[in-house]
Amino acid sequence: MINSEPIFTEEIRGVVLHGLHWTASMIELLGVVVIVGGVVAATVLSLNAMRGGMPADAFRSYHANLGRGILLGLEFLIAADIIGMVAIVPSLDRLVVLALIIVIRTFLSFSLQIEIEGRWPWRRHEREASDAARAL
Repeated sequence: MINSEPIFTEEIRGVVLHGLHWTASMIELLGVVVIVGGVVAATVLSLNAMRGGMPADAFRSYHANLGRGILLGLEFLIAADIIGMVAIVPSLDRLVVLALIIVIRTFLSFSLQIEIEGRWPWRRHEREASDAARAL
């Protein structure tokens, strides 16, 4: 026999939705904190390298560390968007907006990764092989 009564009461659904909103907000805040922390850490590391008399290395290091901080922060922001837009109030409109946001952020992540590593992701193994050969 199939029971058609709802499993959860409206009150429990409200509590769950409130928890999901809170969770999405905290993950989003964490993403922002990670990006700001990445900017601060990259700046401090770069200034220390410049004091050490290595301005070219300081710039490369700043560029790479800043990109890594942004990449990590973007991952948290995408997670928050997924929770906020799909789990809380699923609708086709929200799904389309989420897909667009993810495409844009994925493109940004891909571009930043290329800038940080200086090569296409599918060529990573070639550089690792040449680095290993040089180490011998």
